[in-house]
Amino acid sequence: MGFELFARKGFDRTTIDDIATAAGIGRRTFFRYFASKNDLVWGDFEAQLVRLEVLLASADPATSMMDALRYAVVEFNRFDPAEVSWHRQRMELILRVPTLQADSTLRYASWREVVTRFAATRTCLAPSAMLPRLVGHSVLASCIAAYEHWLTEVDGELDRLLDEVLRELTAGFGRY
Repeated sequence: MGFELFARKGFDRTTIDDIATAAGIGRRTFFRYFASKNDLVWGDFEAQLVRLEVLLASADPATSMMDALRYAVVEFNRFDPAEVSWHRQRMELILRVPTLQADSTLRYASWREVVTRFAATRTCLAPSAMLPRLVGHSVLASCIAAYEHWLTEVDGELDRLLDEVLRELTAGFGRY
Protein backbone atom coordinates (compact mmCIF):
# COMPACT_ATOMS: atom_id res chain seq x y z
CA MET A 1 0.00 0.00 0.00
CA GLY A 2 2.71 2.47 0.96
CA PHE A 3 4.53 2.10 -2.35
CA GLU A 4 1.33 2.74 -4.30
CA LEU A 5 0.78 5.90 -2.29
CA PHE A 6 4.39 7.00 -2.76
CA ALA A 7 3.99 6.55 -6.52
CA ARG A 8 0.73 8.49 -6.58
CA LYS A 9 1.36 11.26 -4.03
CA GLY A 10 5.13 11.29 -3.67
CA PHE A 11 7.13 10.08 -0.69
CA ASP A 12 7.22 13.36 1.22
CA ARG A 13 3.52 14.09 0.74
CA THR A 14 2.39 10.63 1.87
CA THR A 15 1.73 10.55 5.59
CA ILE A 16 1.85 7.61 7.96
CA ASP A 17 -1.88 8.16 8.47
CA ASP A 18 -2.37 7.78 4.70
CA ILE A 19 -0.46 4.50 4.74
CA ALA A 20 -2.26 3.16 7.81
CA THR A 21 -5.67 4.05 6.37
CA ALA A 22 -4.86 2.43 3.01
CA ALA A 23 -3.66 -0.71 4.80
CA GLY A 24 -6.74 -0.79 7.02
CA ILE A 25 -4.74 -0.48 10.23
CA GLY A 26 -4.33 2.14 12.91
CA ARG A 27 -1.41 4.51 13.19
CA ARG A 28 -0.20 2.75 16.36
CA THR A 29 -0.28 -0.59 14.56
CA PHE A 30 1.93 0.87 11.82
CA PHE A 31 4.48 1.86 14.46
CA ARG A 32 4.56 -1.68 15.87
CA TYR A 33 6.10 -2.77 12.58
CA PHE A 34 7.97 0.31 11.37
CA ALA A 35 9.66 3.15 13.21
CA SER A 36 9.12 5.53 10.28
CA LYS A 37 8.15 5.81 6.62
CA ASN A 38 11.82 5.33 5.81
CA ASP A 39 11.77 1.91 7.48
CA LEU A 40 8.80 0.92 5.34
CA VAL A 41 10.95 1.51 2.25
CA TRP A 42 14.12 -0.08 3.65
CA GLY A 43 12.38 -3.08 5.22
CA ASP A 44 14.28 -5.15 7.76
CA PHE A 45 17.68 -3.75 6.88
CA GLU A 46 19.41 -5.19 9.95
CA ALA A 47 18.36 -8.72 8.93
CA GLN A 48 19.68 -8.06 5.44
CA LEU A 49 23.04 -6.99 6.88
CA VAL A 50 23.18 -10.28 8.78
CA ARG A 51 22.48 -12.07 5.51
CA LEU A 52 25.38 -10.25 3.86
CA GLU A 53 27.67 -11.17 6.76
CA VAL A 54 26.65 -14.83 6.42
CA LEU A 55 27.37 -14.78 2.68
CA LEU A 56 30.80 -13.27 3.30
CA ALA A 57 31.59 -15.64 6.17
CA SER A 58 30.77 -18.62 3.98
CA ALA A 59 33.25 -17.58 1.29
CA ASP A 60 35.99 -20.09 0.60
CA PRO A 61 39.22 -18.74 2.14
CA ALA A 62 41.02 -19.80 -1.06
CA THR A 63 38.84 -17.43 -3.09
CA SER A 64 40.32 -13.99 -3.57
CA MET A 65 38.87 -11.21 -1.45
CA MET A 66 37.36 -9.37 -4.41
CA ASP A 67 35.89 -12.52 -5.97
CA ALA A 68 34.35 -13.41 -2.60
CA LEU A 69 32.93 -9.89 -2.29
CA ARG A 70 31.58 -9.97 -5.85
CA TYR A 71 29.88 -13.31 -5.30
CA ALA A 72 28.37 -12.24 -1.96
CA VAL A 73 27.16 -8.87 -3.26
CA VAL A 74 25.57 -10.40 -6.36
CA GLU A 75 23.84 -13.06 -4.23
CA PHE A 76 22.78 -10.47 -1.67
CA ASN A 77 21.10 -8.49 -4.44
CA ARG A 78 19.46 -11.42 -6.23
CA PHE A 79 15.66 -11.22 -6.14
CA ASP A 80 12.87 -13.49 -7.19
CA PRO A 81 11.62 -12.28 -10.61
CA ALA A 82 8.22 -11.54 -9.05
CA GLU A 83 9.89 -9.06 -6.65
CA VAL A 84 12.05 -7.20 -9.18
CA SER A 85 9.42 -4.58 -10.03
CA TRP A 86 8.86 -3.83 -6.33
CA HIS A 87 12.62 -3.69 -5.69
CA ARG A 88 13.05 -1.29 -8.61
CA GLN A 89 10.39 1.03 -7.09
CA ARG A 90 12.08 0.75 -3.72
CA MET A 91 15.52 1.62 -5.07
CA GLU A 92 14.07 4.44 -7.15
CA LEU A 93 12.85 5.98 -3.89
CA ILE A 94 16.07 5.27 -1.97
CA LEU A 95 18.35 6.72 -4.64
CA ARG A 96 16.22 9.66 -5.80
CA VAL A 97 14.15 11.01 -2.91
CA PRO A 98 16.23 13.53 -0.92
CA THR A 99 14.64 12.56 2.41
CA LEU A 100 15.59 8.92 1.86
CA GLN A 101 19.04 9.81 0.54
CA ALA A 102 19.82 11.44 3.87
CA ASP A 103 18.63 8.34 5.72
CA SER A 104 20.60 6.14 3.31
CA THR A 105 23.86 7.65 4.52
CA LEU A 106 23.48 5.88 7.86
CA ARG A 107 22.35 2.59 6.35
CA TYR A 108 25.08 2.61 3.75
CA ALA A 109 27.62 3.21 6.51
CA SER A 110 26.41 0.02 8.21
CA TRP A 111 26.59 -1.93 4.95
CA ARG A 112 30.04 -0.53 4.22
CA GLU A 113 31.18 -1.54 7.72
CA VAL A 114 30.26 -5.18 6.99
CA VAL A 115 32.37 -5.10 3.81
CA THR A 116 35.21 -3.25 5.57
CA ARG A 117 35.36 -5.84 8.35
CA PHE A 118 35.47 -8.62 5.77
CA ALA A 119 38.29 -6.86 3.92
CA ALA A 120 40.14 -6.33 7.21
CA THR A 121 39.92 -10.03 8.01
CA ARG A 122 41.09 -11.01 4.54
CA THR A 123 44.02 -8.56 4.55
CA CYS A 124 44.98 -9.17 8.21
CA LEU A 125 44.63 -5.45 8.86
CA ALA A 126 42.54 -3.49 11.31
CA PRO A 127 39.17 -2.30 10.01
CA SER A 128 40.48 1.22 10.61
CA ALA A 129 43.39 0.68 8.20
CA MET A 130 43.19 2.47 4.88
CA LEU A 131 42.96 -0.60 2.62
CA PRO A 132 39.89 -2.19 4.27
CA ARG A 133 38.22 1.22 4.37
CA LEU A 134 39.03 1.74 0.69
CA VAL A 135 37.54 -1.64 -0.16
CA GLY A 136 34.37 -0.85 1.79
CA HIS A 137 33.92 2.54 0.17
CA SER A 138 34.82 1.30 -3.32
CA VAL A 139 32.49 -1.68 -3.25
CA LEU A 140 29.62 0.46 -1.99
CA ALA A 141 30.24 3.12 -4.64
CA SER A 142 30.37 0.44 -7.33
CA CYS A 143 27.07 -1.04 -6.17
CA ILE A 144 25.38 2.36 -6.15
CA ALA A 145 26.65 3.00 -9.69
CA ALA A 146 25.24 -0.36 -10.80
CA TYR A 147 21.90 0.39 -9.18
CA GLU A 148 21.70 3.85 -10.75
CA HIS A 149 22.42 2.31 -14.14
CA TRP A 150 19.87 -0.45 -13.52
CA LEU A 151 17.18 2.15 -12.85
CA THR A 152 17.74 3.65 -16.30
CA GLU A 153 17.58 0.26 -18.08
CA VAL A 154 14.06 -1.11 -18.36
CA ASP A 155 15.27 -4.64 -19.12
CA GLY A 156 18.59 -4.46 -17.27
CA GLU A 157 19.56 -7.41 -15.11
CA LEU A 158 20.76 -6.21 -11.72
CA ASP A 159 22.90 -9.26 -10.97
CA ARG A 160 24.70 -8.89 -14.32
CA LEU A 161 25.34 -5.18 -13.71
CA LEU A 162 26.67 -5.79 -10.19
CA ASP A 163 28.90 -8.57 -11.42
CA GLU A 164 30.21 -6.35 -14.22
CA VAL A 165 30.88 -3.30 -12.04
CA LEU A 166 32.69 -5.35 -9.39
CA ARG A 167 34.81 -7.06 -12.05
CA GLU A 168 35.79 -3.59 -13.31
CA LEU A 169 36.65 -2.53 -9.78
CA THR A 170 38.74 -5.67 -9.28
CA ALA A 171 40.59 -5.04 -12.54
CA GLY A 172 41.37 -1.54 -11.33
CA PHE A 173 40.55 0.18 -14.61
CA GLY A 174 44.02 -0.80 -15.82
CA ARG A 175 42.93 -1.30 -19.42
CA TYR A 176 41.84 2.32 -19.87
